[in-house]
Amino acid sequence: MDCWIRQYLTPHTHTHRTRSGSESNTGKTGATDFNLRKGIASMASPDELLEAVDLHCYSNNRAHHTDEVDTERLVLRRGQPFTLTVKCRTQPLQHLTEQLTLVLHVGKDSGTGIKVSGSEARSDKWRLSVQPAQRELLVTVSSPASAPIGLYRMDVVLHSQGGQVLQQIPAGHFYLLFNPWCKDDPVFLPDEEMLQEYILNETGLLYQGSWENIHAVPWNFGQFERDIVDVCFEILDNSLSALKDPGADSLQRSDPVYVSRVVTAMINANDDKGVLLGRWSGDYSGGTSPTRWTGSVPVLRQWSRSGGERVRYGQCWVFTGVACTVLRCLGIPTRCITNYSSAHDTDGNLQVDRYYSETLESLPDKRDDMIWNYHCWVESWMARQDLPAGFDGWQVLDPTPQERSDGIYCCGPCPVKAIKEGNIDLKYDAPFIFAEVNADLVCWIVDKKGSCSQTALQCHQVGRSISTKSVHGDKREDVTQHYKYPEGSAMEREVYAKAGLKNSVLNSIEKSLQIGIKHVQAVNGSDFDIYVEVSNKSFEDKDIGLTIVAKTVTYNGIQLQECHRKTSAFSVKASNAKKEVLRLKYEHYGQHLSEHHLIRITALLEQKGRGEVILHERNISLSTPQLAVKIIGEPVVSRKLTAQITFVNPLPITLSEGVFTIEGAGLTDMQEIQSPKEIKPGQEVTVSVSFKPTKPGLRKLLVDFDTNKLRDVKGCASVIVRGKNM
Repeated sequence: MDCWIRQYLTPHTHTHRTRSGSESNTGKTGATDFNLRKGIASMASPDELLEAVDLHCYSNNRAHHTDEVDTERLVLRRGQPFTLTVKCRTQPLQHLTEQLTLVLHVGKDSGTGIKVSGSEARSDKWRLSVQPAQRELLVTVSSPASAPIGLYRMDVVLHSQGGQVLQQIPAGHFYLLFNPWCKDDPVFLPDEEMLQEYILNETGLLYQGSWENIHAVPWNFGQFERDIVDVCFEILDNSLSALKDPGADSLQRSDPVYVSRVVTAMINANDDKGVLLGRWSGDYSGGTSPTRWTGSVPVLRQWSRSGGERVRYGQCWVFTGVACTVLRCLGIPTRCITNYSSAHDTDGNLQVDRYYSETLESLPDKRDDMIWNYHCWVESWMARQDLPAGFDGWQVLDPTPQERSDGIYCCGPCPVKAIKEGNIDLKYDAPFIFAEVNADLVCWIVDKKGSCSQTALQCHQVGRSISTKSVHGDKREDVTQHYKYPEGSAMEREVYAKAGLKNSVLNSIEKSLQIGIKHVQAVNGSDFDIYVEVSNKSFEDKDIGLTIVAKTVTYNGIQLQECHRKTSAFSVKASNAKKEVLRLKYEHYGQHLSEHHLIRITALLEQKGRGEVILHERNISLSTPQLAVKIIGEPVVSRKLTAQITFVNPLPITLSEGVFTIEGAGLTDMQEIQSPKEIKPGQEVTVSVSFKPTKPGLRKLLVDFDTNKLRDVKGCASVIVRGKNM
């Protein structure tokens, strides 16, 4: 497909307002966006030589791995040549090849100008070559691998032999992205399978649940969906640094370290005109519950179309999914990570303290430190030219607003290698991330006088089953070994010492009484048993008092409501064990569950007459049913397909206010379908929704279902879509 830029067309660009209210060109697509899709120029005299420019959008984009982004606009990757054709009114003379230059403008208001000529030979500079052919000039343009990413405006200029400008015609716009296929680009990734996954794959998996009950949640990244590239640069344009000094910001966009750090700040809306507002209270009035999002595209479009109004609401996996979309779209290889039992250490002592009263009530004024059941962030691949050698590769970036870094809510990039080796003095935010995967959990009992006694020291409970989607299909890859050495190893002790962390494992004393908590498969809506085993490792019988408490919690560690309690007293013989069973019924926990379906079991053991107190905890992630999704019809681009979605109510109560949400990159924008008003226990409900695929290839349709009493029910279906002419 040709993209001719002709002289007699009138320039027209789409503008958006920044946080300050000023207007700037973004090249956002739309019905009036003629300059990016078809052409621009001003009236020229009949005797002028240059007539039009063909940007070869289809062939250039295909060569630059951006044809999924667009085929009618030019989208390029830096460090890689592209071609354009200048059409002349008459057959050009040979000497004109030395008199043709390009002038590029990048940044807001086209502030930075770059002259590109054939005399430049250095690979770290823009350069071009020109070949005449009939009534055309074939121009090959090469960008340096260090060029700032952004929206460029391009003019073709014809000079006289004395350097005087004879003619200048506009040649349109193009986006320039990072290039992980280019060995000179800091984001270069020399593995085609990884590039297919971490740049080109528009769908993926995020991991939730608990480290013993991991479940995958499909996510639609949609980085190549219509207008998303425009929104990504709009996000950069509204960052605090861009609004303060647009020129300096534009030049710094050559650095993926700088750009990725800006992205982590802008995905949350805590300090700036960012994308998402986080909320963990359970009250999502005035917005969308985080569990209802199935992809990034609706979030990004809502933010852009509202003029930069923050989207309500997100939690860690939503922040992570949206950040992954933006970074992949900009050309930085990125994957999503889930860290189970993730520490949030607010005071920097690499220890998370949890305080309870003597009756196992959580003390609200002591809850700054938390253990999240899981926490999500992204890793991006890049060279760290700002650090000593050895820290290239995967970098942790966390867009969820937890703690301030350099005065704003952002986190990273921090080398994964630095976390594993305990180099917490390296930028950015290494101490906080190190604690997320290494901190100890210490539990305390506070008596009526305010005195604290340590009841539990849980080492190796933080940073478990660190997970990401495999490049080899929809499988989970455990990357814990990239973050930490094996538990109890000499290297682990060495890293702890380097990080200044007291090795609590060596200083802890094994107690004669121990507690273990086990449970059968727990399904939301059913009754199930929890088994608490008390082991006596000593050579004498012991009289025991045991309290078991079940509380509902959110995934980030906030305790909501006690739902059941059992107290018992018994004797445990020497070198023996005894089990106690707590039966949890739906009527105990059902009305208190959060949308995360988590229950925390706390067991407190006291040896009578000795005052020895031991506390042990375990989080239980309740399983929920999956939706059955069936695709009906022949999957061909622009041909109608129907998705049939079936849900069976697993709860012993009637559900209402049900809404199905579907979306899929290359299949359909987000759609909502109302369910029947009431769904009785065990009732099956089937709804149908139609759509027309927009792109060929392997695609995924993602479905979410939420009701008044049951949320976050997911389903998906894969479909191979054929092109129209195949």
